[in-house]
Amino acid sequence: MPTKTRKPAARKAAPAKPEPHTSKQQQVIEMLRRPEGATVNEIAEATGWQPHTVRGFISALRKGKSGKRAIEQVAIETVRDGGRTTYRAAPADA
Repeated sequence: MPTKTRKPAARKAAPAKPEPHTSKQQQVIEMLRRPEGATVNEIAEATGWQPHTVRGFISALRKGKSGKRAIEQVAIETVRDGGRTTYRAAPADA
């Protein structure tokens, strides 16, 4: 009776180091820190959130908490120009 031989197991390549992860919350904060700020629609498009979720998150940033978790408190300026509202992080020295 012939004996069965096993093939050696293929070596797996070492996993590449993952890219630094940017959470959606961090992404929104970065958008708000841009000199031009960001609109609700811009943030919603970038994160996949609904507009009411964006507005709720901006409110949470102003208070420094999101549900039961504390998040970075950010002073937010609201700029209204006609029918367009832009939010941006207030400068640190303001």
